[in-house]
Amino acid sequence: MPFRSTKIAKPGPHINATLVGIVLLTHGQRHIRRKLLHMTHDDVVMLDLREPAVLEHGDLLVLEGDAGYVEVAAAEEPVLEVRPRDRTHLAELAWHLGNRHLAAQFDEDRILIERNQTIRSMLEGLGATVTEISAPFSPLHGAHHTHGEHDHHEH
Repeated sequence: MPFRSTKIAKPGPHINATLVGIVLLTHGQRHIRRKLLHMTHDDVVMLDLREPAVLEHGDLLVLEGDAGYVEVAAAEEPVLEVRPRDRTHLAELAWHLGNRHLAAQFDEDRILIERNQTIRSMLEGLGATVTEISAPFSPLHGAHHTHGEHDHHEH
């Protein structure tokens, strides 16, 4: 019988339950409402939320019956690593990507985006160094993003 979860929690000192397992999910797989998820050690958890949610790397699926929790981890996936000349150039590149409403992960010295050859050509034309890599991808969410049903209470 699989574990069952209907709540998401953020990690922190308020979590005092046992870690049962980890689910590795790509960015696209973390947009979810109801699904049977396979943990890295082959157990399964049935996630059944009231509303669709976007799971973030590090989120916790709270298991029913005080059975503990399952950690969500961002799986490696094919992305473009965009490196600017300097910090000003990074802001310019971010503006161009935001203007196209692309999912993007911003780090101090790089931007990660989903692979797209048209966008790659544009970025290279703007002077960026663009490399195809595999990495965990956790893009920022827009102003209208909803986190779904998160539980921020103590357990």
